[in-house]
Amino acid sequence: MTIAVNTLRGYSLPLSPSGTSATLTPPPWHFSGEVVMVDYRVDPAAAARFLPPELDPGADPGQAAAVFAHWQWCSEPGTELADPGASQFSEFLILLGCEYRGRPLARCPYAWVDQPVPLLRGWVQGMPKQFGEVHQTRPMRVGKAGPLGSAAGMYHGTAATGGRRIAHASVSVTARAAEPPALHTVPLVHSRVQPPWLAGEQPPVGLVTSTVTGVEFSEVWSGDANLEMFDVLDADFASLRPVSVGRGHVFGYAETLVSGQALD
Repeated sequence: MTIAVNTLRGYSLPLSPSGTSATLTPPPWHFSGEVVMVDYRVDPAAAARFLPPELDPGADPGQAAAVFAHWQWCSEPGTELADPGASQFSEFLILLGCEYRGRPLARCPYAWVDQPVPLLRGWVQGMPKQFGEVHQTRPMRVGKAGPLGSAAGMYHGTAATGGRRIAHASVSVTARAAEPPALHTVPLVHSRVQPPWLAGEQPPVGLVTSTVTGVEFSEVWSGDANLEMFDVLDADFASLRPVSVGRGHVFGYAETLVSGQALD
C-alpha cells in the first residue's frame, strides 16, 4: 500500500510526487542470511516482566536466545540488490520464549541493526530496533581465514552500541543438528506502538505477528557455546543476562515477509 497525500506519494516518508523517494518500499520483502545463534536461560521472573499481559511464559519459562545475523534483502522487483550497501545489514537480537493461548511464540525485547532501512522497517512491524554495530564470523569457500562452509569450526558474534560492547558469543561447531533451534521456528510477536504527538491523541497499541512465506533453512550445525552480555546499558537489559548457556547453532535462513496480522 502506498500512502497518497494530495499529489505526494510513498509507502513511508519522505513523500514525493512519484513516491520513489520513500525510505521504505512496500512489502513483500525477501531476506537471505547467515545466522549465529546461542540458546540460553534467563531468570524466568525477569523474562516475565518483558511480556505484555496477553502473553505468558509458557511451558518453558526462561527460554531465551541471542541471535547474530547478516542479511541481504530486496523488495519484489529486486532492484536493491544492485546496491549492496543498501541491501545488506547486520542484526543482533534477543528472543524470549512465550505463549499466547497455548500457541508457542517468541518475543523480541531488544534488537540492534546497522542500517537505517531495517531500523524503520522494524518500527513498522513493532520490532524494537536500535542502531548498533554488529559483526560475526562468516563461512568461507576457500582458505584458512575462517570456517569452510558449515563445517566444524569456531564462529563468533559481537554487538555494540555507542562504542560500548553489549554482547559476545562464540560457537564451536562440531556436528550437524537434526532440526533448527526452537526459537527460530516460531512466529515473533511484537507491540506496534505509535507515540502520541497530537494533543489528546490516544494511538493504538496492539500485538501483531507477521505473515511469512518461503521459509528455508540450510543445514544446521551445532556445538558448545559461550555467551556474555555486558552490564553497560540499563538494569532492564542487564536482567536478561544468561543464568546458563546451552547449545550454539550456525545456519543459513531465508524468508519472505508479506505483511503483519493482529494476534488473535
